[in-house]
Amino acid sequence: MKEKGKKLVAQNKKARHDYSIEDVIEAGIVLVGTEVKSLREGRASLVDGFAQIKNGEVWLHNVHIPEYDAGTWTNHEPRRIRKLLINRLEITRLVKALHDSGNTLVPLSIYFKDGRAKIELAVAKGRKEHDKRQALREKADKREVAKSVGRRSKGVE
Repeated sequence: MKEKGKKLVAQNKKARHDYSIEDVIEAGIVLVGTEVKSLREGRASLVDGFAQIKNGEVWLHNVHIPEYDAGTWTNHEPRRIRKLLINRLEITRLVKALHDSGNTLVPLSIYFKDGRAKIELAVAKGRKEHDKRQALREKADKREVAKSVGRRSKGVE
């Protein structure tokens, strides 16, 4: 029986705080068997991860997929460099987007979509400390407005 739907494995919540996300794309990942088994157990870390374009191919660096417990000598290297499967047109679009100064490719999440491992990559620009505070303030203001609108619609002031 074939898997359907989307199953989230790992998410990089810190990336949305540290970077302002400009564009998001989905890519397949080239994995070895024990990496897939480890991901199916829900074990991965995207914290220090980033992607790089070399020779027209996109490579994922510093993403930690721990060794599979039941693996033997065929186990994988936890932080090995992994190739990403992206359409040629999307790669050229990414190259243009990364040409701007300060832009980088950051992994946002790893998940299984219809049984295949996928990664969500973002073209992002690093935020300064004051930008982070401003973003948190805006988020709190939006939450406060939504709360007051909700109270008003219920008739409670």
